[in-house]
Amino acid sequence: MLFHVRMDVAVPHDLDADVRAELVATEKARALELQRAGTWVHLWRVVGQYSNISVFDVADATEMHDLLWSLPLFPYMQVQVTALTEHPSALSAQR
Repeated sequence: MLFHVRMDVAVPHDLDADVRAELVATEKARALELQRAGTWVHLWRVVGQYSNISVFDVADATEMHDLLWSLPLFPYMQVQVTALTEHPSALSAQR
């Protein structure tokens, strides 16, 4: 099941610099892990913002929910999730 996810990150400015650096490093490691596993299939930066647009390929909504909660920066994110399905006019749907 595919999900389109927008993540807007707002880490508090007064967060200790070392804590912030550790959070960012562990977030990057988790994102790379999920990409290598084929779960986080697309990751794009939103220009001029601390945000991304991503596509995830997971079994169901519960897995998507659990995955998001596993992200180290999740407590500092505003997340919008949209389930996707193939459009009948998509080239891939023409058989």
